[in-house]
Amino acid sequence: MDTDIVAEDQAILDDIALRLSDFGRERGNLIPILQMIQQRHAYLSPGSIKMVAEYLEIPTCEVYGVATFYNQFRFHPPGKHHIKVCLGTACHVKGGDIILENFERKLGIKDGETTPDKEFSMERVACVGCCALAPVVVVDEDVNGHVAPSKVEGIVLGFQIEKERQEREKQENESG
Repeated sequence: MDTDIVAEDQAILDDIALRLSDFGRERGNLIPILQMIQQRHAYLSPGSIKMVAEYLEIPTCEVYGVATFYNQFRFHPPGKHHIKVCLGTACHVKGGDIILENFERKLGIKDGETTPDKEFSMERVACVGCCALAPVVVVDEDVNGHVAPSKVEGIVLGFQIEKERQEREKQENESG
C-alpha cells in the first residue's frame, strides 16, 4: 500500500481519536459522532467505524448498520471533482440514466465510488432543482444542463487536459 495513503489514513484516525473525547460514551452519541467524522473528513473509513465502535463499546456491525441506513454518509474518500447525476423525474424521462451509465463507463466507477487516482467521485441524486434543464449533471459546483451522452466525454476530457496543463507548468517551473 502507498505510504502516503497509510499516513493520510493514520492522520484521520488520530484526528478522530482527539475529537471523540468531546462526546460522551452513550449510544445516543453515535449519529453525532458519525456526522462529525463525515463533516471533517468527507467519509467514514473502515478504521473510523471500528474506532467509534470501540469508543462507544458497541459492535462494529451496529455502527456500520446505522451508517448505511442514512444516505448522508459516504464510505469512500471523495474525488477531487465530484459529479452528481440527477435522476429526478424530469432528468430520468430525458435520459439521466443513460448519462449516468456513460459516466460509469468513461470513469470506470459506479454510483458512490471514486476513481483510483482520486480525481473523480460520482453519485446519483434525486433532484437538483433544475428540471427545465433536464438532464442535468452537477460537476463540483457547476450545473450542466441538457447533457447529451456525447457531452460526458467532453466533461471528463476537459478536466484531464487541465490536469496535464498544470503538470506541465509545474515541471517547467521546477526545471526553469
